[in-house]
Amino acid sequence: MLLGVDTGGTFTDFVCYDGEQLRVHKVLSTPAAPESAILQGIRELGLEGQTFYLVHGSTVATNAVLEGKGVRTAYVSNHGLGDVLSIGRQARRELYNLQPQPEPPPVAAELCLEVGGRLAADGRVLEPLDDSEVRQLVERLQSLGVEAVAINLLFAYLDERFEYQIEQALPEHLFVSRSSFILPEQGEYERGIATWLNAWVGPRVEGYLQRLTRAVSPAPVHVMQSSALTIDATQAARRAVNLLLSGPAGGLMGALAVGEQLGCSRLLTLDMGGTSTDVALIDGQVNLTSEGHVGRYPVAVPMVDMHTIGAGGGSIARVDEGGMLTVGPESAGAEPGPACYARGGQQATVTDANLVLGRLRPAAFLGGGMPLQREAAVAALGRLGAEMGLTAEAAARGVVELANEHMAQALRVISVQRGIDPADYALMAFGGAGGLHVCALAGALAMPRALVPMHAGVLSALGMLAAPKGRQLSHSFCAPLLQQDDAGLRARLDALVEQGRGELLAEGVAAQAIEAAYSLDMRYRGQRFTLNIPYRSIRQAVADFNRAHRQRFGHALEVPVELVNLRVALSTGRGVLPAGTDVAGRAGQPLERAAVIGERRPVPVWRREDLDIERTYKGPILVLDAVASTYVARGWTLQVHRNGCLLLERS
Repeated sequence: MLLGVDTGGTFTDFVCYDGEQLRVHKVLSTPAAPESAILQGIRELGLEGQTFYLVHGSTVATNAVLEGKGVRTAYVSNHGLGDVLSIGRQARRELYNLQPQPEPPPVAAELCLEVGGRLAADGRVLEPLDDSEVRQLVERLQSLGVEAVAINLLFAYLDERFEYQIEQALPEHLFVSRSSFILPEQGEYERGIATWLNAWVGPRVEGYLQRLTRAVSPAPVHVMQSSALTIDATQAARRAVNLLLSGPAGGLMGALAVGEQLGCSRLLTLDMGGTSTDVALIDGQVNLTSEGHVGRYPVAVPMVDMHTIGAGGGSIARVDEGGMLTVGPESAGAEPGPACYARGGQQATVTDANLVLGRLRPAAFLGGGMPLQREAAVAALGRLGAEMGLTAEAAARGVVELANEHMAQALRVISVQRGIDPADYALMAFGGAGGLHVCALAGALAMPRALVPMHAGVLSALGMLAAPKGRQLSHSFCAPLLQQDDAGLRARLDALVEQGRGELLAEGVAAQAIEAAYSLDMRYRGQRFTLNIPYRSIRQAVADFNRAHRQRFGHALEVPVELVNLRVALSTGRGVLPAGTDVAGRAGQPLERAAVIGERRPVPVWRREDLDIERTYKGPILVLDAVASTYVARGWTLQVHRNGCLLLERS
């Protein structure tokens, strides 16, 4: 029995697979105690007392960072480097603002402690670390009353002995993160931020996972990492910073798996939930980046390469001080939720706008399990429209069009701005609200094809089951690449493999099931930024780098290529993907016809299971299922794949 669970800001999604039957479910999230919603869903699915294998996408680490709710954490560095995190890269968020509002430093000055144990860039010891200095550090930490400690010594990725010496001397009740374990790469600031974030939110993640594990015992619990690989819950807290994109990574694994079933490997993905929208590009694989951000912090650990904006079904629409309509990034969330949820929300949201426009059916939301109050939505949009001198319907149309423009711009960021033509890709829309906007967004980017997979509203939870166990490991090794030899390079990469293999074996993974892939972070001499290139041989890597640089930036240079980081991806191949159930080719009838604002005639409303796989349907039509709705706009045609996926084409 497999159970995938994705905890979002508004809903917690479930996919249960027993080897034959696939069941899906949704409950409202409980942000104050996320495990409460999970246990509620387990009860409602009838799984209490049963044995199952749980794979979980968690937002606990993300929310703790975004809301500034980490624990009291000390930052330990070398003498003279205690303010590295405060200085950062000296980049200004508002370049032309002459009076920017000061932001508080990540770590308060009294919590930044300095010690010896300093290395040179070649690994030589410049300043030793003696036992008396370590004892003084421990006493100082005890007097500060901290719960966690982040250790980031200069060039510790070359030699971890001083960081390890400090870690071993600290009391067991402290949560300790050291940079040589979390991110053994160059870049003092980025490595320090990753190490501090891991310590800052680690106790929160650890406490949550312990509560969840106890509550579902004896079921084993695995957690999705930002790299789209799963990790045992008992090890996840040590790598809390690797969980910051836990849920969205599941969506990309689900999209990749569905695309493989359809024979479609080039996808732009749109994951529109209740709180935010995540967009990404898939070209035969899920792409990773080490230059991601969460909030105002750079996160240099490997994570899925995606762009996130605050535009979801629960995004709040309002009129700003200049009289302009804005949508998001504030969200109504699960509490109180959109006005139509009738849970106390008064402000208009994107969900309310879709309901007023007729694109959501009040009695069919979540398969009828959560009826919507259209009158409340009309009242909220009426109040918003009154501020602009518009009717509720006109305000609703403006809200949807503005939300669409935000999402279209996000899609351009990960395609057009990287030299990629969206027309060469299919737009795959999922999440609870993605299907309502898919045609408008594909049209805005001149994309002729779009897909809405079966169970689109819970695809992230489904992707949890498709994700393999694994690790992404890295280590800095800066050198001119053509001066290296393949044997020496492979020896260094193999050392990383053995480290990750040990962690996977401790989780019970069979040694023969572990697959390894090598890659290199490379740049031209004198550059700051790198490109990651798969490694087979040094000469092939140089040729591939020149080609990738030309595709990304429009040119290649006749200068030496430098190696910056070694990377190893370890995985167990692929998780279990529940096969799509073949949809019978039956000629059903529309459930009803509904008035949709902007259409002169009532629009047919279909249940997905009643659509005929041998027939082509012309928009506009509405398609309903248990966890999502899809609006096929005028000018688009719809066919149903045998596995239930909706195939949309511009006519």
